[in-house]
Amino acid sequence: MTVLIITHSQDNECVDRVAAAIAELGGRAFRFDTDAFPQGARLALASGPGAGRSTLRAPGAGAGELDLGDVTAVWYRRVAHGGGLPTSMDPQLRSASIQEAKQTVEGMLAALRVPQVDPLPAVRFASNKQVQLDIAREVGLDTPRTLTTNDEGAARAFAAACPGGVIAKMLSSFAVYRGGEEHVVFTNALGAEDLADMRGLSLCPMTFQEKIPKARELRVTVVGERVFAASVDSQAAPGAEVDWRRQGIELIDTWRKDALPPDVEAGVLRLMDQLGLNYGAIDILRTPDGRHVFLEVNPSGEFFWLERTPGLPISEAIAEVLLGKAPRRGSWSAFLHPAATPRR
Repeated sequence: MTVLIITHSQDNECVDRVAAAIAELGGRAFRFDTDAFPQGARLALASGPGAGRSTLRAPGAGAGELDLGDVTAVWYRRVAHGGGLPTSMDPQLRSASIQEAKQTVEGMLAALRVPQVDPLPAVRFASNKQVQLDIAREVGLDTPRTLTTNDEGAARAFAAACPGGVIAKMLSSFAVYRGGEEHVVFTNALGAEDLADMRGLSLCPMTFQEKIPKARELRVTVVGERVFAASVDSQAAPGAEVDWRRQGIELIDTWRKDALPPDVEAGVLRLMDQLGLNYGAIDILRTPDGRHVFLEVNPSGEFFWLERTPGLPISEAIAEVLLGKAPRRGSWSAFLHPAATPRR
C-alpha cells in the first residue's frame, strides 16, 4: 500500500513521524514537497488511450518515481505551490506559474479516487470558522458568542453585551514581516481604549468573541474514530493568559493527557462527521465551573509537540487510518464522487 503525502520542504517532524509509522505498518510513504514543483519535481498526468502513465518524480533522498496508479491513500498535510520558483521571475509570469502549478496538483488530487485525509473540498469547507461555530452549536457543543464585522457600532454593541470582556482574533492565520522578522498575529483581549478607537476596522474586518474564563486549554486531536485530548494551564505562564501560543515554547513540556466528558466527545465526533473530516485539531476551553467551550477546528492542525509531551500516539493513528487498518469516517467518498451523492 502506498500513501502519497502532500506537504512542503519546510514542514516539521510530523511528516517524518507519520512516514515512519506507515513503514512500520508495512506501507510505503511517498513525500511530495509542493514547493519543489514545477522547478524540481516532475508530474505527468495522463488521460485517454495511449497517453501513457501518470507519474510523479520527486527530488531528494529516497523519493524517486511514483506511479500514481499505485497510490492507495493520500495524506493532505500542507501546500506551498510554486514556492521554489525564483523570485527574479517577472511577477506576472511567476504568479501565472504558481497558479498553473496549483491547478495541476489539485487536478491530480481530484483524479486520485482513493481515501484522502482529508479531501481538499472538505478541508476548504471545514476551514471556514463561521461554519464551524454554526455546526458546533447544531451538534450540541457549547460555543462562545461571536461577531465578525467591520462595523464599529456593531462591535461596540457586542462588547457591551459581554460583561466578562471580549477578545479579538482573525479568521485566517498569518504573520506580519518587519525587517525580516516574523510577527505572528495572536488573539488579544480588548480594553476600553481599543473599543474607543476602532477606525482600522473599516480597513479589515475582525472577529470578536466573549472572553471565556479558563481553567485549562485543551487540544483535542481527532483521527478517524479516535479522540486524543491534552491540556495545558495557560494561566500559569505570564503572557499566555489570552493566547497560549505567545508562550508556546515555555509551555511545551507542561501539556498533559486529558479527556473529554462523553457527551462532549460525542459532539466532537458529530462535528467531524458534519464537516467531512477524518482529521482535525480542535481547541476547547475548560472553564472553572467545568464547561467545555468549543473554539475552532484546524483541518490540518499541528500535533508534533503532543507526541513528545504527553506522548499521544497520533502519528500511528494517522498511519492506521491511511492504510485502512483503523476505521475511517465515511464522508470522504462523497467529496471525491459528488455526482453519486443523492440529492435531497
